[in-house]
Amino acid sequence: MKTKIRELRKALKMSQEELANAVGTTRQTITSIEVEKYTASLVLAYKIAHYFGLPIEEVFDFSDVEEI
Repeated sequence: MKTKIRELRKALKMSQEELANAVGTTRQTITSIEVEKYTASLVLAYKIAHYFGLPIEEVFDFSDVEEI
């Protein structure tokens, strides 16, 4: 799943480690999300979006998610 996490982080001059600490996860998880090897849980996606003050849809691209 594509995200804007890297761009948002870079705009704030924030490291992956700093974001990970802020949202209660590991740097490795942030890295994996940024390179699209891992899809964040709904709770983690909410925490990340909330941290940046944005709705989830502005941080995560759900266009490739299958509809029910």
